[in-house]
Amino acid sequence: MRPKLAWAGSRDFAPRVIRRLVIILALGAAQFAPAQPQAAPPGMLSVIGDDVSLDLNTTESVFRGHAQIRDQGMLVLADEIRFNATTKVAIATGHIVFTRGGARLIADRLVYSGRDGSFSADNIRLGAHPVFIEGASASGSPTEITIEHASAAYGEPGPWQPAFRADRITYGPAQRLHSEKARLGIGHMKLLSFPRLQQDLALPFIFQVALNVGYRASLGAFAEADVHLPVFPALRLGGDLGIYTNRGLMAGPSGRYAAPQNPENLHGYFRSGYINDHGDKKTDILGRRVPEDRAYAEWRHTQRLAENLTLAAHVNWWRDSEVLRDFRPRAFLPVQAPDTLVESVYQGRNYFVSAFARFQPNTFHAVQQRLPEVRFDLLPLALGNGFYQRFNASAAVLREDPPEGGPQRRSDRLDAYYGLMRPFAPREWAAVTPIAGGRFTHYANTNGAVRDGSYSRLLGEIGLDAEVRAHGTFAYRNEQWKIDGLRHLLTPRLTYRHRPEAEKGRARIPRIDREVFSTYLPPLGLGDVRNLDDLHATNTLRFALDNTLQTRDPVHGSRDLVVFNVANDFRFRRQPGERDVSALHTELALMPARWLQLDIYQSLTPQTLALREFNSGITLRDGNAWSLRFANNYLRHEIKDYFVDGRFRINEVFGTLTRLHYDERRHRFTEQAYGVVQNLGNTWLISYTVSLHSGRRRESGFGLNVQIDTVRF
Repeated sequence: MRPKLAWAGSRDFAPRVIRRLVIILALGAAQFAPAQPQAAPPGMLSVIGDDVSLDLNTTESVFRGHAQIRDQGMLVLADEIRFNATTKVAIATGHIVFTRGGARLIADRLVYSGRDGSFSADNIRLGAHPVFIEGASASGSPTEITIEHASAAYGEPGPWQPAFRADRITYGPAQRLHSEKARLGIGHMKLLSFPRLQQDLALPFIFQVALNVGYRASLGAFAEADVHLPVFPALRLGGDLGIYTNRGLMAGPSGRYAAPQNPENLHGYFRSGYINDHGDKKTDILGRRVPEDRAYAEWRHTQRLAENLTLAAHVNWWRDSEVLRDFRPRAFLPVQAPDTLVESVYQGRNYFVSAFARFQPNTFHAVQQRLPEVRFDLLPLALGNGFYQRFNASAAVLREDPPEGGPQRRSDRLDAYYGLMRPFAPREWAAVTPIAGGRFTHYANTNGAVRDGSYSRLLGEIGLDAEVRAHGTFAYRNEQWKIDGLRHLLTPRLTYRHRPEAEKGRARIPRIDREVFSTYLPPLGLGDVRNLDDLHATNTLRFALDNTLQTRDPVHGSRDLVVFNVANDFRFRRQPGERDVSALHTELALMPARWLQLDIYQSLTPQTLALREFNSGITLRDGNAWSLRFANNYLRHEIKDYFVDGRFRINEVFGTLTRLHYDERRHRFTEQAYGVVQNLGNTWLISYTVSLHSGRRRESGFGLNVQIDTVRF
């Protein structure tokens, strides 16, 4: 479509020609084009519109109707644009939309310079995800935008959004905000004052807050707050504060940090609390009275020191064994036995070198300390002629100091394992791998055994790994269950290990790395066992059968419908109390549709068909609308529990939740929780929960909580 030209003036021929020449020259300088052009070439300005006229008083070209200014990486849309070809200045008015990079600006009036890409605007609104900014005026260059007398909100403006007001806000390169004389708060309430704030929009918002209020019989009415405020762009410091009418005041510093440019390479957090507890503290796990001064500290750190070198640290210090259980139950449940460790790992081309230390800062439970352990692991490496080797070695300083003055155990241990294997594949579907290996262990400076001093031990093993891989395909389709063909993968496996005289020297070895209770089948290989100080002679054949049923998936290629695995051991040599055939272990997972999942684990004694363990769960879900899970845990003579966990979304704002825990052995509900969840402005998640407990020694029988968490900042 050709631009429409219009002008007014004398009808004399000469003035008419002059005016036409002026228009042609002005439009040529402006590089105008059809109404929907492509982006302007780099460094060249383009001004276009459906109707173009010339203002004879100012010699400016006036563009109306889909008027646009295009420059490199920039676009302006307006009702009217006046352009001066001499100064290369464009003035836009009416419904202005200015877009550059990831920012979009709306204004009443905008002046743009085609010479250097600078601009100024009045009465602006700026959107740069996830921040919305309003201001009296703005000015900018190709690299940044400065807004005067500005107000900013995280997300869409609203009464519950994090927001701040500042004399000046600068939106700079790499989506960074800088502000001067800022006041920070929620909605219209801005209570915190900062002389200067910086925010990387790729990182969480400049402050973080979580609130929790409620009532529990053991604590009384309580209010808790976790607040973090910015100190540096990637460092937020604050504190955790709790007020409990039956206990007192708990407070402690906390914070989060990350590398400004690469948070995945360095991040961590710490938190702490102290209280002079004047309530009913009861006793700890050792039966001792809980002290009046109670405290805890926690630190998590993850860092990539170099391309192949990482560092991780977990620190948990508790003044008594019940402090988190009483005051921070949500943090206690996943970490009921606090662990303190530091580990650094170097990843080579085909090996790992690691340094690992575990400490015992707490006095109420035993810890197998490593002060430290340095380890080298060589992954299986080809030697030639079909042979592969495997090697690992470690040096460890081991200590164990049981609480309440129990027997101390000490040893300095050098350990190395070397294994040799030769796979054979007589068919593409079958593989047999004979294995031979040896493990040398030297103990020095030992105590806690029958005889102190030094001891060396050399153990050997022989074994065999064999498997057969079979599969079948079936042209079965079911639109309702979204099944597009079936593939059955069947893999029988045999594993045999024989290591004689593994228990030799037990009287001279402090049992620090010892066997722990487990209902699963233990590792068989001599190079894989972790109870190195508590070994037994082994002559065991393990049979396992793995089944997987799959169908085609348009996104992932294939999707598992059924996974069914069975395994058990036949022991040619048994320990006291063991049978020749171990329990039969089965795992079953059914996933016929995305809305249905069934998981079952079972351990069965084949001689008597007695059920030793049975854990199951079935989950039903309808996208984000609702989900319901039924589960059980059964361990013979120990546990017989049932669980129900349900969530239902009423609408975009409200949802409900239910958690039930029933103890069949005691015939009572040990936990009931009923709640309502509210989404406030897509920023805050508020949970209103009523909890009922029975039969527990420390938890209150009744609890009422209102928990406020952030959704996305």
